[in-house]
Amino acid sequence: MVRHLIWRWQIISREHQINDEIRAREVRVVGADGEQIGIKPVREALQLAADLNLDLVNVAPAAKPPVCRIMDYGKFRYEQQKKEKEARKNQKVVDVKEVWFRANIDEHDYQTKYRNVVKFLGEGDKVKASVRFRGREIAHAAIGQRVLERLSQEVADLCVIERAPKLEGRAMIMILAPKSSS
Repeated sequence: MVRHLIWRWQIISREHQINDEIRAREVRVVGADGEQIGIKPVREALQLAADLNLDLVNVAPAAKPPVCRIMDYGKFRYEQQKKEKEARKNQKVVDVKEVWFRANIDEHDYQTKYRNVVKFLGEGDKVKASVRFRGREIAHAAIGQRVLERLSQEVADLCVIERAPKLEGRAMIMILAPKSSS
């Protein structure tokens, strides 16, 4: 009664023990329509499942005694795969977009990069805003910090500051995350 599907190129693995794979002496049996049948020896539970032409599936192996359910395992796996596929389809992958500023950035360049930050936050992506320092500019890190603080004030209604401006090497980095739309 054990179902093993093995092809040359593929082995179908399961995370549940079914039918003869169940090694406990006694199991708590749940019927096909969800009613509690009670604690039964494994052989008796297997016979109940066989009489209904269904499988005995160990759904809670850590419980004392383990909980087994009488169900059509193939149908159960199919529905589980459909749910997982639907969940993957609906999830949003959050990317981290990086926008580089300079310490002595002109107003027009700043506005262009500001619009990019607003666009990325609107799309639901995180933004890593960085100020690069070249040569002796690193001695005036406060100028770069003012650029990042200005940016954070202008986009405060769109995002939360996940990481405040911090000097790392020759760059000052700040991470902005979009506000949740709940």
